[in-house]
Amino acid sequence: MHGLVARTLQCFVQDTYGQDRWRSIADAARLDLPEFEAMLDYEAQLIGLVLTRAEIELDKPRAAMLEDIGTYLMTHPNNERLRRLMRYGGEDFIDFLHSLEELPGRARLAVPDLDLPPLELTQTAPCRFTLVCHCSGPTSRGYSHVLAGVLRAMADDYGALILLELASGPGEAEVIEIAVIETAYTKGRAFELGAHGAGRR
Repeated sequence: MHGLVARTLQCFVQDTYGQDRWRSIADAARLDLPEFEAMLDYEAQLIGLVLTRAEIELDKPRAAMLEDIGTYLMTHPNNERLRRLMRYGGEDFIDFLHSLEELPGRARLAVPDLDLPPLELTQTAPCRFTLVCHCSGPTSRGYSHVLAGVLRAMADDYGALILLELASGPGEAEVIEIAVIETAYTKGRAFELGAHGAGRR
């Protein structure tokens, strides 16, 4: 598993719950080193063990924790560059949804050996969409929960009101049903495409 994924898990725990909680998780998982390196590869079994220990330490089901990680990626100040990159997906939340199929390719442009599961978006009715995450193997299992956290956070960022429902798809695929109730429910967070004034509130 790519070290960037492992590092994200570590940073999520540290930034959200504190360094002491991360050290407890690392000790329980018997990590040789308490810090993951973003550019190294790690055994999927090791990351699974860390996730299990995090569930116990944080007293949080894995699905909820994975969704929290997705939210963290879009909302924590340390990840502002990633949030801005995602906002380039479009002027409103529906534009953003249509850009999601390009996400794995964009990720590889930034990190060539980072393979995210392919995404397939289908519009099933006005303002209703089905997003299929074509997961393959244990390293991508649960990806839809992370993506659900990203979607909820980005809906808030755009000021949209949405409803999500997660389900299993054919084979190892994971499915997110998306209903966009209102694209301009609130003002949302300020964002400018140009460099001038970028990130201002």
